[in-house]
Amino acid sequence: MKLSRQYETDETAWLEQMSKLINERRYGELDYKHLGEFLLDMAKRDRREVFSRLTALLTHLLKWEHQPRRRSRSWESTIRTQRYDLQDLLESRTLEHHALEMLPKAYARAIKQAATETGLAQQRFPQECPYTLAELLSEE
Repeated sequence: MKLSRQYETDETAWLEQMSKLINERRYGELDYKHLGEFLLDMAKRDRREVFSRLTALLTHLLKWEHQPRRRSRSWESTIRTQRYDLQDLLESRTLEHHALEMLPKAYARAIKQAATETGLAQQRFPQECPYTLAELLSEE
């Protein structure tokens, strides 16, 4: 099957074929058009994941702080999981810089989400993010 067609029908098989061609140094046979597209999509996916995890972490921290009587092991587990996963992702300097840039936007979204989940007014939460990225990633 032609590589460009395989990309459209079975991305995993296409990736395996791309890897095989690279390992065999058969560079002239690579599907460069789709390879570039795929690599860019991977970078975008990583950035979206950082934003999503940052938002989830912030949402749960807001709920934790503003509803202390409703704290649960589930919330604590979510906070811990998001921290660990963000720490892993942010080993990439590029993604760390992305997290720093996106922190205000993620926080704004977290306020909306926390308000929806808690029933509290959005104005009850600090309007600017009270955490640094380092504080968010710290287990203390």
